[in-house]
Amino acid sequence: MSRAAIRHEPEETLQTTAEAETPPPPRSRSRKRQSEARPAPEPQPLPPPAETLFPRKGPRPMPYHLGMTSALLTSSVAALPMLRDGSLPWAPHLAARGAHLTQVLQGLDPAIIGAEVAAEAKRRLEALLAGVSRYRDHPYVRDLPDPPVIWQEGATRLLDYGAADPLGFTPGEDGLRGDGRIALFVPSLVNRHYVMDLSRRRSLMRWLMVRGFRPLLVDWGVPTGTELSLSIEDYVARRLGAMIAHASELAGGPVPVVGYCMGGLLTIAGVQLARERVARMALMATPWDFAAGDTAERRLIRVLGRSILKTVEQTGSMPVDMLQILFVATDPAMVPRKFRDFAALDPESDAARDFVALEDWLNDGVPLAGPVARTVVHDWYGTNKPAEGCWEVAGEIIDPGVLAPMPVLVAVPERDRIVPPPTAAALAAVLPDARLIRPAAGHIGMMVGSRSAKELWEPLAHWLCEEPAPAARRRRRSPPRK
Repeated sequence: MSRAAIRHEPEETLQTTAEAETPPPPRSRSRKRQSEARPAPEPQPLPPPAETLFPRKGPRPMPYHLGMTSALLTSSVAALPMLRDGSLPWAPHLAARGAHLTQVLQGLDPAIIGAEVAAEAKRRLEALLAGVSRYRDHPYVRDLPDPPVIWQEGATRLLDYGAADPLGFTPGEDGLRGDGRIALFVPSLVNRHYVMDLSRRRSLMRWLMVRGFRPLLVDWGVPTGTELSLSIEDYVARRLGAMIAHASELAGGPVPVVGYCMGGLLTIAGVQLARERVARMALMATPWDFAAGDTAERRLIRVLGRSILKTVEQTGSMPVDMLQILFVATDPAMVPRKFRDFAALDPESDAARDFVALEDWLNDGVPLAGPVARTVVHDWYGTNKPAEGCWEVAGEIIDPGVLAPMPVLVAVPERDRIVPPPTAAALAAVLPDARLIRPAAGHIGMMVGSRSAKELWEPLAHWLCEEPAPAARRRRRSPPRK
């Protein structure tokens, strides 16, 4: 659910292309300019690759992206006769633009238009290949050391960023002081944990650490062997429950728990099962009502549900490449767009390094254990059990409403195309006393974009500071002096 691709735009350095706006309607050209086509971005020279660079596989799965791109581009040429005679069917929201384009083409030489479209298709394919080549050869390597591991079961680890290397992050002038406050952060099961510690420029964990917080980050790890039989209940009731207990012991009392995307759903269930150990809960881009807005992703998963579950039954897991396809199939032009844009970037620029850092994370996916995949596909996307009030974990119906009056923060990014705002905002309806913020960002841009600190990190840190610091909690619990 948090698997997407990015493109770089002035207003947000790391905006997912799945969240990008639809391009403007086509404009007519004079006959004099019929043979002129807008050139593809000029690829920039690339610095020598680093010797330590790992072999990149992205964008995954490459055969799918090349096949879909080729089909899309050749279909543009094949559709020209239907476009000219008005018989080309348009989606309702594109009908007006289609009619305008048909009108523009009337009277123009079909041979010239056909040649122009074919030439532009060739240029776009070449620009895509250039972008992929430059991405795979880019010298950037993520070199952030892991902080100490303070708890582990199987592949799942709990990382203590209170003892992490700040790597150049400084407290800044925002006045935020964590005073040793512990907070437990829970990412998705389908993506690696380090989206919250992406690079030396984008790290929520180290940003909080230098301000005096003690962030603890869950690394679910990659399930293999017997872990491929783990269920949501195993992850929530056993592993997350144990990590909440460990964090609470370190803090000397209840702790805040912060969930992101699918990790937010796990957080809701985990907090309900261990509510006496939790002081407050934050849910960032967390889906709840999967029927809200009836997203293209949900429709696709409903159509392919049986085939997906058959694959899961045969392989024991939901493979990474299958997850990738599900999240790009609703916009097949997304990957070609972002790599064409990347090809035009200066490879030594911060924008290029940011792109590569995030793209590496996107392609470093995690397969879903079989039982988890069945819950996601059938219970969440298929029958919408959370919002319908029939999602059960460890014998309890999971209902956020029972957590009142626990302080809750709900972050719903305005430009989220992965977890559309109505899907996440439904939590505010079942948690009427929750504080709702709407970052002007997309699903991933909210976490690691150029404006993440202002849009999410600072509001989250201020909210965490509302909880008494450990020293204050100890003073409050100390017996009165005689």
